[in-house]
Amino acid sequence: MKKILVLNGPNLNLVGIREPEIYGVRGYSELVDYIRSCGESLGVEVDVRQSNHEGVLIDWIHEALNVFDGLVINAGGYTHTSIAIMDAIKGVGLRAVEVHLSDIRIREPFRRLSYVGKVCERSFIGRGFESYRLALEYLTLGDSR
Repeated sequence: MKKILVLNGPNLNLVGIREPEIYGVRGYSELVDYIRSCGESLGVEVDVRQSNHEGVLIDWIHEALNVFDGLVINAGGYTHTSIAIMDAIKGVGLRAVEVHLSDIRIREPFRRLSYVGKVCERSFIGRGFESYRLALEYLTLGDSR
């Protein structure tokens, strides 16, 4: 069975509370349940984690080497600022897919740059929870889109 690590960065724990007009009204526990359900339907083991700390996310990426078959990452605000997370993903060489609940391409100009996306095979953005399903499908079934 494939194992996929799903990492969520800063403030994702506030989904459903923080700016619901942008991120939706469903809460973080619902997101985790949705991701796990998608993994189960694909026959994939998923490990979902969230941290507001850049170093913790980097440590988890390093620890994923030789343990997981792929990485789905929503780096939150670190998407636009963290060369260190970009380097960690590049360094471990895991297949990686970037996800975002909102469409960063049409938000504030500073959100349009994604360092994380530069080292990911694909990005699924602006599709709410479905971005995660698409990422898991991509890593397990290949690119059908």
